[in-house]
Amino acid sequence: MIRVELSKMLRRPLTWVTIAALNALPTLVAVLLALTDLGPRPGTGPPFLSAVLTDGSLFPLAALGIVLPLFLPVAVAVVGGDAIAGEVQSDTLRYLLVRPVSRLRLLVAKLVSVITFVFLATLVVAVVAYVEGRLLLGKAPPTPGGTVVSVSGSTLTQTQMLERSAMAFVYVVLAMLGVAAIALMLSTMTDSAVAAALGTIGFLVASTVLLGLDAAEALKPYLVTRYWLAFIDLFRDPIRWRDVTHGVLAQLAYLVVFAGAAWANFATRDVNR
Repeated sequence: MIRVELSKMLRRPLTWVTIAALNALPTLVAVLLALTDLGPRPGTGPPFLSAVLTDGSLFPLAALGIVLPLFLPVAVAVVGGDAIAGEVQSDTLRYLLVRPVSRLRLLVAKLVSVITFVFLATLVVAVVAYVEGRLLLGKAPPTPGGTVVSVSGSTLTQTQMLERSAMAFVYVVLAMLGVAAIALMLSTMTDSAVAAALGTIGFLVASTVLLGLDAAEALKPYLVTRYWLAFIDLFRDPIRWRDVTHGVLAQLAYLVVFAGAAWANFATRDVNR
């Protein structure tokens, strides 16, 4: 069942149109940085941004920072919202359940498909940004010896940067687990994929608004958007693990709670109406 859902996700035009849209803004930023003086000159401004402008191999990290706060969550909301509600709209859900496949197995397959989309979209953004960075933003190491300037201003070896970049990639994927689970839950509660996606986006907007309110201070550690950009701490020297760890645990908690709610609703849902 999982193989079938993955195949459907990879063949669906929505998947590739969404991924192409995700790459549009980082590409525009790379072109503007290469052709204009919008960014600081190498050696000036924030150390890490200066390093990105000198060594284009670091641009994938900037690209992930660009898509993570808004565009990637919206993409996950759209794909996750379509998981079950899309089958209802196309009148194929009842036929899926006629086969000897349990509802739990189908729901797990849908969740795995959405998470795979997150991994694929993040990977494509990183690869495309790497190519663009190398072509447009320079190829020379920013400092002698092949070292790279960290966010803290100290230098990291290329090996350290590779390891931390891999951890950042994994963290960005994990940061979307909560969004995937919320979208899947809403997808089991409505017959409209658009409604499920909009509901998920509304949830994320509410979380972002609460982050800016002093009155919601007690809620901030538990908001789904609270630790999304904590992967930046992986590029400090030394690494600040506190927010990174909290971010992973928060997303796993959202995954368990909302995936469980999705199952509770889907297990009793009447799909014949």
